[in-house]
Amino acid sequence: MADVGFTYVVEKNCPVCTEKTHVVKVRSRLMVERTDWDYCTHYKDFNPYYYNIWVCEHCGFAADEKTFLAPMPEKHRNKLWEFVSSKKINFKFTTTRGLPEAIAAYKLAILFSEMRDEALAHQAGLYLKLAWSIRTTDGGNPEMEKPFLAKAAELYDRSVMTERYPIGPLTDSMAIYLTGAINYLMGDIEQATTYISRLMSDKDLREVDPKLYDRARDLWQDVRESK
Repeated sequence: MADVGFTYVVEKNCPVCTEKTHVVKVRSRLMVERTDWDYCTHYKDFNPYYYNIWVCEHCGFAADEKTFLAPMPEKHRNKLWEFVSSKKINFKFTTTRGLPEAIAAYKLAILFSEMRDEALAHQAGLYLKLAWSIRTTDGGNPEMEKPFLAKAAELYDRSVMTERYPIGPLTDSMAIYLTGAINYLMGDIEQATTYISRLMSDKDLREVDPKLYDRARDLWQDVRESK
């Protein structure tokens, strides 16, 4: 799949080693084919999930764009610099990525996210988008995708129980929905029922987030039919 025309290269300063590094950005005009229950979007002729993670070509630090560009606390920078200085992270910069490069980039981002003790919800999102990268490649590979989906669901569930919301744009209701949707896609109907039924019994959700309520209601119908 040629990615020419869908991406462009820019230079950004790495927040860990401070060197200028090349990164690939995705142009916003993409043609959507369909969207799955967990919000995985399938695009025509291009896979933007391959490029969600920026990796420094000098030290190997990896993160999504927002994290890469955000100010990093000195204690985190020192910790990560000590780590990357002692390792040889061999991630070559290329303007075009395939699934192997995407998986490697996400795994690096997850490692650094864990090292920084980032929100469980943020870590869950990385696992989820890694799963999406696999699903949207050549018809998908459910067995390859499943461990990452399962980890995302586990982290979202732990997050709802232990973290204060909202976390960025993510609400606790959305995290509960995603946990249910992920379990449904993995074929665990009982777990999906547990989470989506919580949203259906939330009397305030229809007013607070009508779009999410409607989506949860539609998924609830599918879950009940599956039972």
